[in-house]
Amino acid sequence: MTDSGTGPQPKRRASVVIPTFNRAALLAETLRGLARQDLDPDAFEVIVVDDGSTDHTAEIAYSFTGRLNLTYVFQEDLGFRVAAARNAGARLAAADILVFIDTGAVVGPEYLRRHLEAHGDQSEPRAVVGYAYAYRPEDPTPGLEQMVGRLLPEKLLDVYAHDPSFWDIRHGAFLRSGWDLQNLAVPWILLWATNCSVRTVDYWAVDGFDEDFRRWGVEDMELGFRLFKHGVRFVADRDAWVIEAPHERDDEGNALGNRHNIAQMHDKHPEPVAEIGWNLIHTDRYWPWEDDYRAVLAWAAESRETDVADEIAEAVADLGTADKVAVIGCGGKIPDSLEGAHLFDFDADVLENHGPSAGHAIGLRTPLPDHSVDVVVLTSRLAGLWDRWNLEILAEARRIGREVRAPGLERR
Repeated sequence: MTDSGTGPQPKRRASVVIPTFNRAALLAETLRGLARQDLDPDAFEVIVVDDGSTDHTAEIAYSFTGRLNLTYVFQEDLGFRVAAARNAGARLAAADILVFIDTGAVVGPEYLRRHLEAHGDQSEPRAVVGYAYAYRPEDPTPGLEQMVGRLLPEKLLDVYAHDPSFWDIRHGAFLRSGWDLQNLAVPWILLWATNCSVRTVDYWAVDGFDEDFRRWGVEDMELGFRLFKHGVRFVADRDAWVIEAPHERDDEGNALGNRHNIAQMHDKHPEPVAEIGWNLIHTDRYWPWEDDYRAVLAWAAESRETDVADEIAEAVADLGTADKVAVIGCGGKIPDSLEGAHLFDFDADVLENHGPSAGHAIGLRTPLPDHSVDVVVLTSRLAGLWDRWNLEILAEARRIGREVRAPGLERR
């Protein structure tokens, strides 16, 4: 379903992509808000990608034909495929800016204009992180469910704006950054597809959403991670807001999906920042991520010249050539006798001396199988991280090795 007309059509400025599954009533609220935008209706399009709904989602979408430049796409229900749905919508997009929004997010009339303004003249690649009022899955705003649909979104905002239970769950992180995400080491963990936008050219430069993610959670910030690596600047904009309409959630299933997907993200990007996220999400935490990663970066810089080659030699002096060894915190030099050992360090710069087989890791999670080495050596290069991560590092060392040796740390 697409809009039709005669003569040349104006260039679309924004393409709004909405994945959906069996949430027809919520979709109606989202589309109703988009139909009230203060932009020229021909300046944007809406692409609804249905991930196999069995309710009247298609009927709702078709009902907005005369009010929006809307395309409806149906994909067979083959399980949770929100990443594939978003990519399918993005492939149809005609605009320079892709805006992603979830079903049930309701918007005021300035919503799209604010997103477009946040991208400026598009001379700089940006990812706009829009605010999501009431996105608090574990702490819903009292009374909001009864009010959505009765009041216009901007009126809802007037009623609830000063109620902390209505604020975006990321509000503290936004405040901490001074609303300037350039001040954060991991701004991409705030890019949630319930409300964000990015230039189409940048989106496809990193290949869009990774369709290997087939469970709930993480796939949006993993896209953010790749955009960040690509040089995209992250911008928070509270004026580009949505209100997340309350709806049923599979809290247990979502938590399991989150844990599965963060492990998948780490496997795709095995480095300390993903390793930290894996640990935090598996222990039902999230917000220490910024501080934890900053601490690793600071210690890496401080310990860069720390040579532990003699310490490692002492730790393995009694081993034979057939013994398998892993070293966590290997530094830039290792004894010649350890050729073939599994090497890990949290500082990518020192790993350049060891070739591509060396692992960039703190030691919280490694790719090695259980008990795959005879001895794991933990060096004193880990000293600055030890108070924070010692239990986790020891647990991983005991998982992969039959014996753990840490003479440099024992002497601390």
